[in-house]
Amino acid sequence: MSDTIQQRAAELLEEFRLFDSWEDRYSYLMDLGRELPPMDPADKTEENRVQGCQSQVWIKGSVCCTAEGPIVTFDADSDSAIVKGLVAVLHRIYSGQPARAILEFNVADLLQQLQLEEHLSMNRRNGLFSMIQRIKHLAASQAVETGG
Repeated sequence: MSDTIQQRAAELLEEFRLFDSWEDRYSYLMDLGRELPPMDPADKTEENRVQGCQSQVWIKGSVCCTAEGPIVTFDADSDSAIVKGLVAVLHRIYSGQPARAILEFNVADLLQQLQLEEHLSMNRRNGLFSMIQRIKHLAASQAVETGG
């Protein structure tokens, strides 16, 4: 996928706007989770587990260095259907993107437009932000290491 983060976010917003009710949006969120590429069970380690999530969430990142700078990809999974949908949203937006773009993207604005914050429990919201921090930390460490 060569789409930018902004293009991916706009596409996701359009998809969510197709649904009138939050019941339908939750259902779609769970569908996105079911479509998430499977994570190797060997990668579901304590090291890859995201702290701060009530559900079990694992994110394993990798980086490919290109002439344009480091590209961050990651595999992820969760044992909760809704949380796995949230993981799928983050995967769709961030995976395969340049580290600098990940750091500069205003994800809080996207979450507000998707109305996720107001429709998630406090625990799920906290977990979502823990996942975002994990991804941004991976991007930041790569940007610093490569100067990109």
